[in-house]
Amino acid sequence: MNTAPRAGSTPAAPRQARELLRVAFGPSLVALVVIAAVVLLQLVIANSDMTGALGAIASMWLGVHQVPVSIAGSALGVMPLLPALAMVYGTARTTAAAVTHTSWFVTRWVVASALGGPLLIAALCLAVIHDAASVLTQLQTPDASRAFASVLTVHLLGAALGVGSRLGRRLIRPPLPAWLPDAFRAAAVGVLALTALSAAVVAGSLVVHWSTMHDLYSITDSLFGQLSLTVLSLLYLPNVVVGAAAVAVGSSAHVGLATFSAFTVLGGDVPALPVLAAAPTPPLGPVWVALLIVGAVSGVALGQQCARRALPPVQALAKVLVAAALGAAAMALLGYAGGGRLGNFGDVKVDQATFGPAVFVWFAGIGALTAAMSGGFAPRVRKPRPAPPAEDLDDDLESPDTVVLPPESIDAAPVPEPPAEPPAEPAEPRGQQKPVREAFGPADIEDFADPEDHFVADDDMRSDRDGTTH
Repeated sequence: MNTAPRAGSTPAAPRQARELLRVAFGPSLVALVVIAAVVLLQLVIANSDMTGALGAIASMWLGVHQVPVSIAGSALGVMPLLPALAMVYGTARTTAAAVTHTSWFVTRWVVASALGGPLLIAALCLAVIHDAASVLTQLQTPDASRAFASVLTVHLLGAALGVGSRLGRRLIRPPLPAWLPDAFRAAAVGVLALTALSAAVVAGSLVVHWSTMHDLYSITDSLFGQLSLTVLSLLYLPNVVVGAAAVAVGSSAHVGLATFSAFTVLGGDVPALPVLAAAPTPPLGPVWVALLIVGAVSGVALGQQCARRALPPVQALAKVLVAAALGAAAMALLGYAGGGRLGNFGDVKVDQATFGPAVFVWFAGIGALTAAMSGGFAPRVRKPRPAPPAEDLDDDLESPDTVVLPPESIDAAPVPEPPAEPPAEPAEPRGQQKPVREAFGPADIEDFADPEDHFVADDDMRSDRDGTTH
């Protein structure tokens, strides 16, 4: 049997090695190239030398993974969510492309590569920042444990999404329920619906507060400055959307001393970022209370997704609750990642004590009601009882507990009585015999009148045998 590879085909080992390298360093290197281009462009436009360029690139790469950056004693903990989400998407896509079959050996190597490569780059970035901080006193080295934890979390989420999208239901093994993938899908639909509707609310609010946004753009007269503000607004747009989602489900968002919720607004100083013009201004009108419809619609989307496969009531309710818990955990994670310290403005965050529980209540309550109304709760099917055997039926009829209906309740024709039998003759006492005359009739006695007529001689028998007559 010929086992040589065909012409034009790639051997398995080198191909798998290239796939593992792509998974390990592909998204991270792409991010490094983009960051380097932006930093170099900034330095060229500012007519500055290249001193500290490597430290800035390394700091921005860690900032993409939500690692706080400290410059000149001022902490920048609120990092934009858009680059982190792009990194999660890139890791998930490369991981899914590398997992081509269900071999656990290959899957473990793919996941290890997706985590090991970024951790190695994170260690190199920390070393570069530490070396640059010795030259640039304004640059400070971030906390190593926080840096490794953030990088690991971002790429672990991407690897999990990639492997889950490729293998799907094959990962579910007992005692895990078979409906668990449907719960993950329903949670994703609920989160996407909540964020999409919140983004639509942010867009509408920006249109309403167009004059405020124009005033924020007027802080700079240069085209490059306005372009930089636009890019920053796009990068921080997911952060604002998460804050709008917190307001929509009944929680609150905070920017320093300013507090925003669907019921009250407390003013305060906010950064001069055009996208923050979407924040409501006091006095609060009734239109912001209508934001609660966003949470209800998101719960309906989750419930409809759960109702696609009908289950018994207990399992269907468990699926809705698990999907609601997963969706609430995802939104709470986004709220935590989108917040942090913003220099002199204070903390930018959502109220974590109420944000996750509020999302869970909307998803679980409205989702369960929608799933029940959409046919997601399958009715219980009662199995017919088998007929009892014939012996058991006879025993039941002969048992003393059997209820016999009265004759007048039975509408049936009367049964005819059988004919009466003649009376039996009395039995003869033992030891007595009837006389011959009583035992035989007169004709029988005449047959015994001449006994010689009934005798047969030997000669008669011989003649009959020889055919002669005597």
